[in-house]
Amino acid sequence: MLKQRALSATIWSGADVFFRQAVAFAVSIALARLLSPEEFGVIAMLYLFTGIASVFVDCGLSTALVQRQEATLTDESTVFWFNAGMGALVAFALWVAAPAISRFYGLPVLVPLTAVLALNILISALGSVHAILLSKRLDFRTQMKIGAIAAVVSGGVAVGMAWQGYGVWALAAQTLVSTGMTTVLLWILSPWRPALAFSRESARTLFGFGGYMLAAGLLDTVYSRAYTLIIGKFFGARELGFYSRADGTKQLPIGVLTNILGRVSFPVFCAVAADKAQLKRSVRLALRGLMLVNVPMMAGLAAIADPLVLALFGEQWLPAVPILQVLCLAGLFWPLHVINLHALMAQGYSNLFFRLEVIKKVVGVGLLLIGSAYGVMGIAWSQVTFGAIAFAINAHYTNRYLDYGVTSQAFDFMPVIGIALPMAVSVYWLSETIRQQMHPALGLLALIAGGTAIFLLLGWVCRLAALRDAIELFRQRNAAAHQAQQTA
Repeated sequence: MLKQRALSATIWSGADVFFRQAVAFAVSIALARLLSPEEFGVIAMLYLFTGIASVFVDCGLSTALVQRQEATLTDESTVFWFNAGMGALVAFALWVAAPAISRFYGLPVLVPLTAVLALNILISALGSVHAILLSKRLDFRTQMKIGAIAAVVSGGVAVGMAWQGYGVWALAAQTLVSTGMTTVLLWILSPWRPALAFSRESARTLFGFGGYMLAAGLLDTVYSRAYTLIIGKFFGARELGFYSRADGTKQLPIGVLTNILGRVSFPVFCAVAADKAQLKRSVRLALRGLMLVNVPMMAGLAAIADPLVLALFGEQWLPAVPILQVLCLAGLFWPLHVINLHALMAQGYSNLFFRLEVIKKVVGVGLLLIGSAYGVMGIAWSQVTFGAIAFAINAHYTNRYLDYGVTSQAFDFMPVIGIALPMAVSVYWLSETIRQQMHPALGLLALIAGGTAIFLLLGWVCRLAALRDAIELFRQRNAAAHQAQQTA
């Protein structure tokens, strides 16, 4: 029963994330052709500051709501009012800090931009509990409707403003409109309403778990967005634009994948956390499924990076190609982080989660500083090194508590890598041949189709276990659906 609920939730979550990401990607293509790398770099300069502010708003309490299976309305209302108050406080603090941020980068336009994005944080806080409760109930159908409308409206506004010459303000408007539409629709389509109640005891209890999530979230945000500070300050907005374009392109398929299964896996892991054997099976199934899709996507993306950037974004973005190829190597490890950390959080090890984040982020910041000495490409390679080290650390503790460590996990995903590598080499060779004979867009489609066919063929010939699991899971779901129709 749980497997079927998880699969159904995965499909609806996938539809939600895929549609939103597809619209966002289409909009980003249009904006990349209407705006310059410098304009994208300017808005990226604020990512670190807005990211830190967003983490402070929630303080990890929403994650604590998911982890607590018997949360009351008072618990939920307490989190809502806390988030609303913190949202207002943090937005004001960011608004006050705007002149200092502007002086740091030497760009006056950052003052009003920071004020707009501060308002965005407050609006987001008003819908955070609604969203987390929908996810806890695995109700991704409602979230799909909300995400679809918000993505289309905000994308249309951004493209229209860019067409009219508003420059970087088109990017700011896209963020604000998307958040505003999402929050309004969450209130309309979600039945949940906060009570006029705030319990200090509830806040204290939830913060016992969420406090570690707050600290870990801050560390992760500082590390994952520190490149914007370093590149923006020392290499300029143009180089930051190239790096953020490469990172965003790599993050698109990863974001789809981890948002789909990541949003489902944590509630599912929490539901079975008391049964170690079942939790281990769930973790293993999630890891194999994620890596089955992620590895060929990252390998294929690295292989077609040049024709992809040329066909979608245009020649002005070609300097982003080598950065994208290196970041794809780092992207191979991302699902491993998500699954291993969700397994720890589901078991309530928030204090251990925090300690791990401290260790990893200290290592990551050190690698980032070393890499920055070798320029933007050095920063990209530091991500690859960090990914490998972080996986080893995370999996060590999954082994301790679930007997599923680095060796066992590698045994499950290495066959996928063994098939994805020859696929990627074949696609890269084909891209060099096709480039001179086909239109860039048609050639790109041919490469994607060819790479998919080669991977599936190799997986079938080599009897890839993860591929068989995926096929069998969907067969079981279809059989269950057919039986339900017969019964009805």
